[in-house]
This record gives sequence, structure tokens and C-alpha cells, in this order.
Amino acid sequence: MTDQLATLTKEGDVSIITLDDGKANVFSSAMSAAINNLLDGVPDDKGSLLITGRQGLFSGGFDLKTMTGGEAKDIVDMTVNGFKLLARIYGFPRPVVVAASGHSIALGAFLLCCADYRIGAKGKYIVQANEHRNNMSIPVPILEISKSRISKRHWHRAILNAEAYPIDQSIEAGYLDEVVDEGELMQKAIEVATDLATLGHPHYQMTKDLDQKDILERINAAIEGRANSL
Repeated sequence: MTDQLATLTKEGDVSIITLDDGKANVFSSAMSAAINNLLDGVPDDKGSLLITGRQGLFSGGFDLKTMTGGEAKDIVDMTVNGFKLLARIYGFPRPVVVAASGHSIALGAFLLCCADYRIGAKGKYIVQANEHRNNMSIPVPILEISKSRISKRHWHRAILNAEAYPIDQSIEAGYLDEVVDEGELMQKAIEVATDLATLGHPHYQMTKDLDQKDILERINAAIEGRANSL
């Protein structure tokens, strides 16, 4: 594991958060805290946000060691922190772009659904909401976010059947908007993020807030219920 789980860099008006824990980029409580701290340094009244991972792996989801063998309190803390982070990214007041640098599994797949534009790298990578393959249910915060992005034609396959989608099939499913050659991923992502950074403030935020109001209310109510479950 690297000393820094995530880093923040800038390119013009684009703030770039790169996930790299040296392994599977799992969303432990520490990873969620690290990203939240970096988000505090991203302007919310100008520019855009770009999130990516290390080559070959965007994110493998929650830390399965904690999910399967941790204390109940640790599991609740990790999932609540992860859901709060997804809600923050989903409702971020400036445009969010994700550059999926490899496999996007479980919470990694749902993080794609939080972004306003998603670009994947070509390769033998998959996107999969694999919770049901691991005997786990999908809670309300994730269901709400995924319903807003996953194609209705693919809903049962992607979410209920936990189907693994090759990158080149992930656009039709609703996980991605575009797929490019791996070597062109960041160039294309920065190009898109730079363009979206020109969208006016506060008009972008006002419209996004109106569009997501009901969804975020249900998400936040579910998160509060889970946080109070112990």
C-alpha cells in the first residue's frame, strides 16, 4: 500500500484526483476519508473534477476483508463513509468526469454512475456490480444512484444478475459514455473535463440540484438509517 491513498493535482481548471493504494483501490474508511479531504481542496464554484485510478484498475469496491471479517461497527463505518462519499461526488456542484483506468468492480462500478461523463480505457477490463455474486444485497444509496444511470434495458442484467460487462459493452449498459485507447485515456479525459469546466456557475449547480433533489433525499435518509443501525 502506498503512503498516499489518493492524490490531487491540477491541470488548468481541472482538479484531478488519482486513486492508488498500490493494490485494488478499495474503498476502506481510510480511502473514503482521503478522497473527502482532497475534495475539500477542489473549487465548487468553478472548474471541473476528474477522478481516475492507476493503470489496469480503477477500483475493486469496498474492502472485502472488512466486509467479510470485520466487526459490525467497522463494516457500518466503512459503508456509511463510502455511501456519503458517493453522494458527495454524485451531487458535486461542478461537472465530474471519471477516467476508468481499468477494472471497475462493485463500488468502483457505482462510482462511474456518480459522474457526469465517464470514459473507459480499452483493454481486457470489466465493469461489474458483483454484490449478488458475493452474497451481498445492494442498499438504497447505490440503487438510487445506479437507477439514474444504468439503462433500463440492462437493469436486470447489470444490477440484479450481477453481469460482468466488457469495457466495449459498458456504454450500452450505461456505465460509460465513451471508450478510448488506453494510451489516450487521460488526454481525452482532460479534454472533456476542460470543456465542461467552462459551464457557468451557479447555473450548472442550480440545474443539477433540481435534477437530483429527490434522489439525494432518499440516499441521505438511507445513509442516516444505516449510520443509526448499531
